[in-house]
Amino acid sequence: MVAPDVTEKEEAEAMIGPGPAAPRSRPKRPLQFEHAFLDALPCAHMYEKSYMHRDVVTHVAVSATDFFITGSIDGHIKFWKKKAVGIEFAKHFKSHLGPIEGLAVSADGLLCCTVSNDRAVKIYDVVNYDMMVMMRLPFVAGAVEWVYRQGDVKAKLAISDRNSCFVHIYDAHSGSNEPITSREIHMGPVKVMKYNPVYDVVISADAKGILEYWSPLTLNFPENSVNFKFKTDTNLFELVKCKTTVSSIECDGLFVVQVSNDGRQFAVTSPDRRIRVFWFKTGKLRRVYDESLEVAQDLQRSDVPLYRLEAIDFGRRMAVEKEIEKTEHAPQPNAVFDESCNFLIYATLLGIKIVNLHTNKVARILGKVENNDRFLRIALSQGDKSNKKVRKIPTAAANVNESKEPLTDPTLLCCAFKKHRIYLFSRREPEEPEDATKGRDVFNEKPPPEELLAVSELGKAITTSLPDSVVLHTSLGDIHLRLYPEECPKTVENFTTHCRNGYYDNLIFHRVIKGFMIQTGDPLGDGTGGQSIWGREFEDEFHKSLRHDRPFTLSMANAGPNTNGSQFFITTVATPWLDNKHTVFGRVVKGMDVVQAIEKVKTDRNDKPYQDVKILNVTVPKS
Repeated sequence: MVAPDVTEKEEAEAMIGPGPAAPRSRPKRPLQFEHAFLDALPCAHMYEKSYMHRDVVTHVAVSATDFFITGSIDGHIKFWKKKAVGIEFAKHFKSHLGPIEGLAVSADGLLCCTVSNDRAVKIYDVVNYDMMVMMRLPFVAGAVEWVYRQGDVKAKLAISDRNSCFVHIYDAHSGSNEPITSREIHMGPVKVMKYNPVYDVVISADAKGILEYWSPLTLNFPENSVNFKFKTDTNLFELVKCKTTVSSIECDGLFVVQVSNDGRQFAVTSPDRRIRVFWFKTGKLRRVYDESLEVAQDLQRSDVPLYRLEAIDFGRRMAVEKEIEKTEHAPQPNAVFDESCNFLIYATLLGIKIVNLHTNKVARILGKVENNDRFLRIALSQGDKSNKKVRKIPTAAANVNESKEPLTDPTLLCCAFKKHRIYLFSRREPEEPEDATKGRDVFNEKPPPEELLAVSELGKAITTSLPDSVVLHTSLGDIHLRLYPEECPKTVENFTTHCRNGYYDNLIFHRVIKGFMIQTGDPLGDGTGGQSIWGREFEDEFHKSLRHDRPFTLSMANAGPNTNGSQFFITTVATPWLDNKHTVFGRVVKGMDVVQAIEKVKTDRNDKPYQDVKILNVTVPKS
């Protein structure tokens, strides 16, 4: 979904008659040290670990002092310390009574600030993870941003008024509720601010998409820091020009601005699903990346395997995108630069894209297989274990032969739509522990006692009442199945409830592969239909004692992780490659000859039998 360079001119109208020879297009030079830069970025296809909040996570941030800070919709924030490998929990604060609406970390990584609709401002000492100042505002905060350089006497904090055009500057060290200075920056309320510490300039945006530059010292236009005097000489009105294309979702007018480490460029994401990269000094557009749903559909129809998904998976992701558009307070996706400023990273429908700004191509996609999570906001840490300052050529390239131990552990911190978790992408794929209960999703939050008791009692009641056997009466004979309700309670509940309700009656075995398996459970009869008893997909239930290690294993069909519905299959050989991909929830104990008879029927090129083999009905014993 990478758009062409915005500097390219549109094709001219076709000429009549002969024309001059077309100029040869000069091949674009590859980015020098590209592999070294990519080696300093996460590359895993799946997230390595996830940790819990008590409610939906809406904000993630990384400080220059190697701390991760996360905030949730219930007003809580958590501090996490970056270790040599992975992270560890540091401290937990109940910051506000309402949802976290703004979270900012200073450029030096020493201070953190949160705001909410309760008119309170909480300021934290990041290194000591302690609250140092609490302020009361006479207005509801709109946007918040630290606007001071390392070494400045005053720790200046800019806070905009949600209901007016004013921006107020406070000194966090003074602890005073009175601002140092205030001024009207925009014609309307300021929605987003981002500080560029290299040039000591703030970039801000209002609800109409108008971008402004201003100095945190004078709150005026910084003439000496930029190469233009009038915005008409720039592309800073680009968002205003595109207003009509996003009028249906423009109500919030939210924009997310991210400045590169060298201060030379900044990226803006907006509700029209386009990411725009500007040159800071000139205000000119460098790149525009279109991630709209229309482009996603076009790429799905293309033959490019990098952008293609299974049809069922793509349809489900599109439904999630439309739900995000309807959700009023969903976190707005952002885009971040890597430390070399050559790559832009942002979350999309497909996963998290890492785009090479020099070649204008997608270098890699993280989390494409994580079809149960729609990542939104991200923050990048490329912490150097050697404690050396960031260089243009990464440490991995400069010290190839010094040590086999990697000097960096690049980590991408993410939050996802309607998820209580934070997700960590690194250069390591998640481990597969012997104990299936100790996976990559860490349960670091304990539910309230009453919820825990209710869930425990409900689980026991369901497990004890679930049948442990059924009989499939097919057109070729009976198949007796033994089920495992204790190991896979949700899967067995779904299967047996469908059996009792006659859901599987008269359904055909729509997919039969000799020497592999027989599949059924789809009311449409083509492998694309069926749903669970809850009307939605449900999660996998892998158990270390239940494997595809023998023939006549009963297992759930799916379209990827945690996408179980109603379809199931019975293997006719051992299929160990399906372990931890499909939920084993039963075995055939009688009627193996019937399974083999179904396996031997003649099929077409799509593995569908020429003559229908049906499940006539299912007998479920009374529990």
